[in-house]
Amino acid sequence: MTLPVPVVTIDGPSSSGKGTISRLVAQRIGWKLLDSGALYRLVAFGGIQRKLAPEDVAGHVEVARSMHVEFDSGGPEEKILLDGQDVTARIRTEQAGAGASRVAAWPPVRTALTDRQRSFAAAPGLVADGRDMGTVIFPDAQLKVFLTASADERAQRRHKQLIEKGSAASLAALSREIAERDLRDSTREVAPLKPAPDAQLLDSTGLSIDAVVERVLSLGRERGLW
Repeated sequence: MTLPVPVVTIDGPSSSGKGTISRLVAQRIGWKLLDSGALYRLVAFGGIQRKLAPEDVAGHVEVARSMHVEFDSGGPEEKILLDGQDVTARIRTEQAGAGASRVAAWPPVRTALTDRQRSFAAAPGLVADGRDMGTVIFPDAQLKVFLTASADERAQRRHKQLIEKGSAASLAALSREIAERDLRDSTREVAPLKPAPDAQLLDSTGLSIDAVVERVLSLGRERGLW
């Protein structure tokens, strides 16, 4: 596929930091942002709002097709608007994450969201984060990063986030949930989580957020993207 603007993809497993890194990189270079994982969370959340049965595939496909989504990356934290309402906090729960992993395994939902995701590629450029951005949605992206970290570090990061937000969380339970989600995401039949063959592997274990952002910016400079 021919991309209308430059695209950077940042893929990786749950709690690898790809959302934070993508938002900060987009801010630094003034590009658009696509949080693809949020789209799946929104589909699951929309299904709950419409009182759909958890396994109602057709109903969730209709949610995927009809919902109006906006991402605001201008502030200190990303803001997600669904049909004009700020739903950021409501789709960042562990329940919403589990729902996202469930609906993301359904091929009709993924198909419904494919063109929607590609439509985010607009001037001056796009930073897209997710699990299949570099392999399926933007296979011709000029820079593909696969961001990961050890399972223990990812569980600790998620635990810290939840505690800071005032949510009770068990580190052991989070470790199990992350391992289970990694397995689901990497073994699903459609668009499994894996690095693109030409992706730059970046292990953020032990690295600061600033260090990871600078590494991504350096990779972009090497390719003349900014």
